Amino acid sequence: MPNRYTEQALRQSRSFGVRRIPLLRPLGWLARGWSDLMQCPVPGLVHGLVMALFGGALFWWAGQQFWWLAGALSGFLLVAPVLATGLYAVSRALERGERADLATAMRAWRPTDHRMIAFGLLLALAGTGWVLTSAALITTALPGRVSQPVDFIRLVVLAEDGALFGAWLALGALLAAPVFASSVMAMPLLMDQRIGVLGAVFTSWRAVLTHPAPLALWALLVLTLTALGMATMMLGLVVVVPWLAHSSWHAYRDLVRSVGDLG
Repeated sequence: MPNRYTEQALRQSRSFGVRRIPLLRPLGWLARGWSDLMQCPVPGLVHGLVMALFGGALFWWAGQQFWWLAGALSGFLLVAPVLATGLYAVSRALERGERADLATAMRAWRPTDHRMIAFGLLLALAGTGWVLTSAALITTALPGRVSQPVDFIRLVVLAEDGALFGAWLALGALLAAPVFASSVMAMPLLMDQRIGVLGAVFTSWRAVLTHPAPLALWALLVLTLTALGMATMMLGLVVVVPWLAHSSWHAYRDLVRSVGDLG
């Protein structure tokens, strides 16, 4: 039986409906996200620069210890959208025709609102769980030691058998899918509405279950662009981080509306 907190979260979630969208709508989210970045570039580029510097510092600090590096980058990928919350506020202001600047982004972090911080910590724990599970799989299945990224590429990615790499990818997808489903709509919803974390998660899951194909495409686009940003020695993240943040706001606005606003 659901407890009182779960019942309240379900009621909160039911106050929001999920719109129907076509398969290729995520491409439109990217287009609108890019438009927001061009209209108001300073907040986004500041966020992107901070994230790129942070990612570069993590790589430098953990570059010779593969599992530390994997953990740092996993946590970085999961928590980065939470840290981009201010850019959702910028996109919302642009949507309303209001003034949008760096102060708009900073005001999104209200010191009395701990929901985003709590959600970010939960995502960081999920990333830690993935790293520990991944390390256990690789270290128990391999006779050699994986201590550097080059060891992982040589012994796992480029292995003749390929079975271990396939299992590692499958396990990663299995663990990443529920995290993505829980967070893809929840983060902008938490910024935009007075809703509890669990209610936002339930709403996010409903959006994903209603549109598995478009949101699978969205996940692939996010992963690809993030990988390209990291592949440029993190410099690409200066643009990729705000682009995806603004686009995520439009994904949320396209899919999730109050029940009375749905047409």
